[in-house]
Parts: sequence; C-alpha cells; structure tokens
Amino acid sequence: MDAAELEDLCSHFNSKISIIKKTLQLRHIGQDPPLRNTLNKVAYELHLLCDLLNKLETEVQYQESVANSLKELQTTLEKDFKEAAHLNENIPVHLPKKVSSSSPAANEEAPVEVKVAAPEPIKKPTKEKHVIKEMELITVQEFNGVPAYMKNRLTYDQINSLIEEINKAVVGKYKIMQQPLKTLNNFARKQLGRFKEEESKDTKGQFFIVEQDIKEFTQLKVDKRFHGMLNILRHCHRMRELRGKGIVRYVIC
Repeated sequence: MDAAELEDLCSHFNSKISIIKKTLQLRHIGQDPPLRNTLNKVAYELHLLCDLLNKLETEVQYQESVANSLKELQTTLEKDFKEAAHLNENIPVHLPKKVSSSSPAANEEAPVEVKVAAPEPIKKPTKEKHVIKEMELITVQEFNGVPAYMKNRLTYDQINSLIEEINKAVVGKYKIMQQPLKTLNNFARKQLGRFKEEESKDTKGQFFIVEQDIKEFTQLKVDKRFHGMLNILRHCHRMRELRGKGIVRYVIC
C-alpha cells in the first residue's frame, strides 16, 4: 500500500469517527432542556416543511393535468382550424338548387282534380295593435367608444341591464295605453290619466317615459348614478330628453 492510499484510508476512518461522535452527542440532546426546546422547534419546522412539500407536489400534479388538457385542446383547435381553412378555400361557385319532387311529364300524365273551395266567412276587422318600440342594447364597440369620464366605474353589463329595466317601463306603460278603458282597474285608469297629461304635440308618435314610470314599473333607484347611466344612453343615441311643463321625458330613439 502506497502513501496516497494510506492517507485516503485514514481520512475515511476519521470521517466515520466524526459521524459517530456527533451521533453520540445527539443521543442525549433530549435530556438537556434548552436543547430539547430547540429540537422541538426543529421538529415543528420539519413538519411544516413536509406539509408544504406535499401541497406543492399536489399543485404540480394539477398543473401538469391542466397542461395536458390544454395540449389536447390546442390539437383539437388546430385540427378544426385546418378543416375550416380547407372549407373556406374550396367553397363551390354555384351551390345546387332544390330539385322539385315531381317532373313536368308526371304532372301531365296525372289527372288533375279541381276542387271548388267554399267561400270563407267574412271576418270582422280586428283592431290593429301598435308595436311598442323598445330601446336596443348597446354593443361592446359602442361602449368602448364612450369617454372614460362618462363611464366612471360603470360596466357594459350594467348599462344593458339598465336598458332592459327601461324597456320594462316602456312596455308596461304602453300596454296600459293600448288596452280598452273598461278592462282597466282603478289604479291603471289613474296611470292612464297621468300618461295622457304628460303627452304634448312634440311627443306625438314617440315612445317615452318619465321618472314616475321608472318608479312604478321597475326597481331602479332614480339617483345620481342613474342619471350618469342615462348620459351614456344619450351618447349612444338610445334616448333623448324632451322637456316641457316641468316634466323631463325620456324619448326612445
């Protein structure tokens, strides 16, 4: 055995002896109160670390499953895109027309039976019902074109929800106006009287509501926020204001 090998062997034995000494020292660590507290803290931190590693492993497995699902979705979308592109590039110039089930020759050979229809009884003309004009919902492009100072914190869905509520008031009002007077109860007759008083020469042929209609036909609050949303509807040309006799009328555009 040469000197180098003897030196490596001594180093190996010294390392083993050092490990044994440390092990013997740690055997009695639980008998020393200060060291016991430190050991308990180390054990607690190891427990937390193991719990964190378990959660991390679970999250990694979940993310791997999500990644696999996204890969499958990407493959499906790429396939659909290729098929759509192929269809777009191969659209026939002339699509086939629907062919009649019977040919002219068959019609000539078949005997024609003539039936005399009995005259239909004359029906009384029914009273024409006018279609109630409702406010159209705004589009995303229109909402994006609204100035930021006008939007404040309002959202696209909130504006369209307001339009739906306003349409409820419009339909509720004009359904009463289109019904025969004898079919209305006392409250509806009072409403009808108010509707007629609020009309003017400028509202002829127009569909409009006032704040009282909002309160009676919807659950909306007529407050500062409500009027701010009306500014957006005016900007998008969904309504306009018509003032007169101390009344603000919201005319549907």
